[in-house]
Amino acid sequence: MARSQSSVPALEVRQVTKEFPGVVANQDVNLDVMPGEILAILGENGAGKSTLMNVIYGLYRPTRGEIRVHGRPLTARSPRDAIAAGIGMVHQHFQLVPNMTVLDNIILGQETVRAGQIDRRTAAREIAELSRRYNLEIQPEQVVEEQPVGVRQRVEIVKTLYRQANILILDEPTSVLTPQEIEGLFAIMRLLQDQGTSILFITHKLKEVMAVADRILVLRHGQVVGQTTPAESSEADLARMMVGRSVMLSVLKEPRPPGPPVLSLQQVSIANDGGVRTVQDVSLEVHAGEILGIAGVQGNGQSELIEGITGLRHPAEGRILLDGMDATQASPRRIAQVGASSHVPEDRHTFGMVSEFSIAQNLVLNQYNLRPFARRGIINHQAIQSHAAALADEFDIRMTHLDQPAGQLSGGNQQKMVVAREFRPQLRLLVVAQPTRGLDVGSIEFIHRQIIQQRDAGVAVLLASYELDEIMTLSDRIAVMFQGRIIGLVPADRVDRNRLGLLMAGVSA
Repeated sequence: MARSQSSVPALEVRQVTKEFPGVVANQDVNLDVMPGEILAILGENGAGKSTLMNVIYGLYRPTRGEIRVHGRPLTARSPRDAIAAGIGMVHQHFQLVPNMTVLDNIILGQETVRAGQIDRRTAAREIAELSRRYNLEIQPEQVVEEQPVGVRQRVEIVKTLYRQANILILDEPTSVLTPQEIEGLFAIMRLLQDQGTSILFITHKLKEVMAVADRILVLRHGQVVGQTTPAESSEADLARMMVGRSVMLSVLKEPRPPGPPVLSLQQVSIANDGGVRTVQDVSLEVHAGEILGIAGVQGNGQSELIEGITGLRHPAEGRILLDGMDATQASPRRIAQVGASSHVPEDRHTFGMVSEFSIAQNLVLNQYNLRPFARRGIINHQAIQSHAAALADEFDIRMTHLDQPAGQLSGGNQQKMVVAREFRPQLRLLVVAQPTRGLDVGSIEFIHRQIIQQRDAGVAVLLASYELDEIMTLSDRIAVMFQGRIIGLVPADRVDRNRLGLLMAGVSA
């Protein structure tokens, strides 16, 4: 850790409480971060991590308590006050304008005007210098929506540094990154640390905390329940502190013989929105009672493949058979209801939920027109509420009430809501993409157990995940995608991380 010689913390939070109607999100929270220190903040979904960061950043006003920056009291009425005090925040969901350039996003709200025009040349020079100093490779004139997720995150970090932040909040920064991008982010964090920047690293991933943090603070139900260091704790210790009980960090899965094919892809090719074939000549089968994992670096056709299987995108060539039914051109509703298929999408906000709808409504999005939720076109609200209450209890969806808009839930609880809806009885095919993205260890344990139960009940499970540990521990067989093709299909119990890594890099020999 590259601590400053100063004994004054860069950031102090003293007895901070944040209350919402009917909910205490944070209660009497104390923490401090020294200059040049990485403080990891762990907690379950709904533990109050993001709320606390939003209080520090000025998005929320604390109900009680005090925040001090370099020894001086901070009253942040808005993020502008926090930014002026040297605090920057990279949100879990990036705050960028997609159709603007990287440069325009970085200077937005901080423009320098000379002779009636924005001084883009000086801004570009300063951004290039920041990029070089912190090894944050970006292209200022590129449009943001054309950049991969890892580059967009770098843009967010440069944006905070451009505003001269020396305290950086990273809220679940690895939830959308590939393993390679995560390693790149950690290198950037260490470089920022060496320059004296203090970092609050909010996450639920224990391996990452052990790899990069100097100290660890654990929240549970809005309160601090412990502080420790990586040297003093194990992953099991941290999980126990987060959840309040022992957590199984490994997956228990009994071998079982697979049944007949449920899903069959025959030389399938699929094009993206730009007309480029990102899936090329893919043939594979998923059998009843097995989990087939799809591994690969993000951007190698996995998303388009999943969309083609679930009816969100139609193949340009080839056939898709679901239990013998030709589903090549079928709609998502026909695949879901006639083919007895469920889909946990990679992008829960675009394809998995309606943010403005209530939690109860979201929990029946794929069956609101079926009994008992509707009869002769009339919605049965009581049946929907009862169904939602049962699922919310079973899947531990942390909420204020069932009529709360789904968009107000934390990211992890939104994911649990989508999973709860899709893991329904009498399935034949379950397609899950990034099922545990944004979830804490207790929720991951629960979701993994649910996936295994579906497999053991004879469901064919197609699992796409960028989490290599998840793919290796859950799958019976693993198909590796590279540049739109299946470059390898291997039994999960006969392959190691090194071999999978080589396949993901395109080395098939």
